[in-house]
Amino acid sequence: METAPLDAAFWITSGTILLLLVCSAFFSGSETALTAASRGKLRSAADKGSKGATTALALTEDNERLIGSVLLGNNLVNILATSLTTALFTRVLGPGSVALATLVMTILVLIFAEVLPKTYAITNAESAAGLVARPISLLVKIFAPIVGFVRLIVRGILRVFGVRTDPNAHFLAVREEIAGALSIGHSEGVVEKEDRDRILGALDLGERFVEEIMLHRSNIEMIDASLPAREILRKCLDSAHTRLPLYRDDQENIVGVLHAKEMLRGVNRLAQDGQVTSKELDEFDVMSVAMEPYFIPETTTLDDQMREFLKRHTHFALVVDEYGTLQGLITLEDILEEIVGEITDEFDQEDEQTVAMSEDGSYLIEGTTTIRDLNRAREWNLPDEEANTLAGLVIHEAQIIPAVGQVFSFHGFRFEVVEKEENRISMLKVRPL
Repeated sequence: METAPLDAAFWITSGTILLLLVCSAFFSGSETALTAASRGKLRSAADKGSKGATTALALTEDNERLIGSVLLGNNLVNILATSLTTALFTRVLGPGSVALATLVMTILVLIFAEVLPKTYAITNAESAAGLVARPISLLVKIFAPIVGFVRLIVRGILRVFGVRTDPNAHFLAVREEIAGALSIGHSEGVVEKEDRDRILGALDLGERFVEEIMLHRSNIEMIDASLPAREILRKCLDSAHTRLPLYRDDQENIVGVLHAKEMLRGVNRLAQDGQVTSKELDEFDVMSVAMEPYFIPETTTLDDQMREFLKRHTHFALVVDEYGTLQGLITLEDILEEIVGEITDEFDQEDEQTVAMSEDGSYLIEGTTTIRDLNRAREWNLPDEEANTLAGLVIHEAQIIPAVGQVFSFHGFRFEVVEKEENRISMLKVRPL
């Protein structure tokens, strides 16, 4: 007896194919939503009590297992739907309809099981991730043994070719993700340059060291502790700085740090009887009001040093190398300036502009200008891995201490040495090529 083409079996098979397409759309959309959702936004929603966001966060902790489970489910339903479609077309239209079944199924899967759900998932990533998190979580548990076995096979094959995988690694590091988002936001005009620089400056504190931003020892203003008290008081009042290192005999021998306010308090105590005699001032011991010097290694990160400053309730540290030799000093203000930019007050002296444009379109720049500050100010991309200052970069690339007038070209810029002080490059003319 010949079977009718449009009998109950036909409709049941058609309904099954339709259901499998819906499942395929669910798997495709879930994969896109869970991988495209911002972990920061999911965390914010989870903190507000969203159980779906909490589950989605837990799922994305192991992306390899998540994607393996979703792909397994998606491939199962797609293969089954394609097989049923081929059988249905063969039964209704004959053996020659296999190509037609493949074409129809490709169109249906492409439109309704791939493009449509993925477009929706990308548009509403966080909300879609919260909706699908629970059923996908159950699916991950069901498929866990199969996915685990597949993972072992995949890692074994990759190991044969010398590729090793880290199961705990995320697809993107948080720092790079934030930096990329800020860069895109700045290019689109959504994020101001100053805001971008502040956020990136704060993120970079853990990767930069105090030696990169410290005031070099050649520029440190010090006071000889053996000087008369009246002379020390005069130097404190003449200085633009509040804290000044005290040395004895040799500037390498730092014996204390004098705070101008403590010096004035000491002198004020001498005036309790209404006057300060010359004898009292001459006999005043400046070390009685000096603070203990605080030394730190030059390899300390800015992030760690800022925490130490806050913990110790101090703003001033002397930087030494591995041999204990003084290299420079750093303050809390120096670290904060790496985030917010230059900080000045009414007592700061006006420095000459370190970057000035000349008539020919090049820039006159002091050699001590840090590469990082220059990049931030001019939107340049000079490398700062081998040198901290512009003069250091020129010496590193030239492999010599250049003479005045020498010209070099590297990293897309032309560098001309304009001024030197002994072996130190004090002024450079820089022009982008």
